[in-house]
Amino acid sequence: MSKTISILGSTGSIGRQTLDVAEQMGLRVAALTAQSSVERLEEQARKFQPRLAVLTDEAAAKDLKVRLADTPVRVIGGTAGLLEAAVLPEADTVVTAVVGMVGLKPTLAAIGQKKRIALANKETLVCAGELVMDAAAESGAEIVPVDSEHSAIFQCVQGCEDRREIKRLILTCSGGPFYGMTAEEVGKMTRTDALKHPNWKMGPKITVDCATLMNKGLEVIEAMRLYRLPLEQVDVVIHRQSIVHSLVEFRDGAVLAQLGTPDMRLPIRYAMTYPARGENPAEPLDLLTCPPLTFAEPDRETFPCLRLAEVAAVKGGTACTILNAANEEAVRLFLADRIGFDDIFRLTIEAMTDIPVTLNPSLEDILAADAEARTQILRRYL
Repeated sequence: MSKTISILGSTGSIGRQTLDVAEQMGLRVAALTAQSSVERLEEQARKFQPRLAVLTDEAAAKDLKVRLADTPVRVIGGTAGLLEAAVLPEADTVVTAVVGMVGLKPTLAAIGQKKRIALANKETLVCAGELVMDAAAESGAEIVPVDSEHSAIFQCVQGCEDRREIKRLILTCSGGPFYGMTAEEVGKMTRTDALKHPNWKMGPKITVDCATLMNKGLEVIEAMRLYRLPLEQVDVVIHRQSIVHSLVEFRDGAVLAQLGTPDMRLPIRYAMTYPARGENPAEPLDLLTCPPLTFAEPDRETFPCLRLAEVAAVKGGTACTILNAANEEAVRLFLADRIGFDDIFRLTIEAMTDIPVTLNPSLEDILAADAEARTQILRRYL
């Protein structure tokens, strides 16, 4: 069970909910990091009194240092601060809640120190899953997923010592705000439309990924890396209610599912208490009042980003890195109202087509592919 935690990405949705859980559980917070949210990080630092506060934006870090001068909190800036926060000796658990590839190096550093990794940064496994899982196996670090779907699978396979007993993993997907629309209708959707997720309150990037179904595609890749399974054993079903968070089908025909209210504090709490389960003050799921549970096949024609992610998963190597980086930059452009919704897929598939894939990549190969994909997208809009 966790006692002291560092939170990478504390001002985002997952980071804020992790602090809620930490306060409820009485956990000590050793480090808080963010990109540039000075006021929010100041508020968090004053409340939780971490040893270290980091803003990767250097100018914002200077501002925060002045604001916190009357406290014992040490403030540093730059991405090097993420690495320091990830390896603080007193922290037994590192919550990786940053968005994007910036989480890769700190995660590897924390693994090297045999920390428990409460993993909410899916890009780490999407882009460098083999490296990360191999490093964890070598060091003995625990990786406990925080994403609701992967936490559900993680819980369902507890007690399954032989992974050959697993027939397939079934990831549930809400379908996002555009479920049931035609491709023509979806193509007309705006940033405001895409940010209206039906069930979850999340950051803008992941919310747009849910609208394109790219988020589910990235989760497919993540599941393959976590459990070292081929694409044929990882499936997706639409489940609009977000009550069944995912399922595992076993060789004997048994299917185990994890159910719960759509509240990210549930998987966050489990990542802190694993392998035990602690008391939770939140309202539990009431089967007598919850809506009927429905399931459907995803529409890969109207939402081709899911299919594109599955193609990258089969290719392997840096294909997933290129997919992730191109999608990140395309979503950034969409959120800035510089491209349309359909352009996210178009720009991502162009990058995957144009950039050569390196199989069995090193960390340097992965970082180079990431940079090349971002450059290809951005140079068209500079």
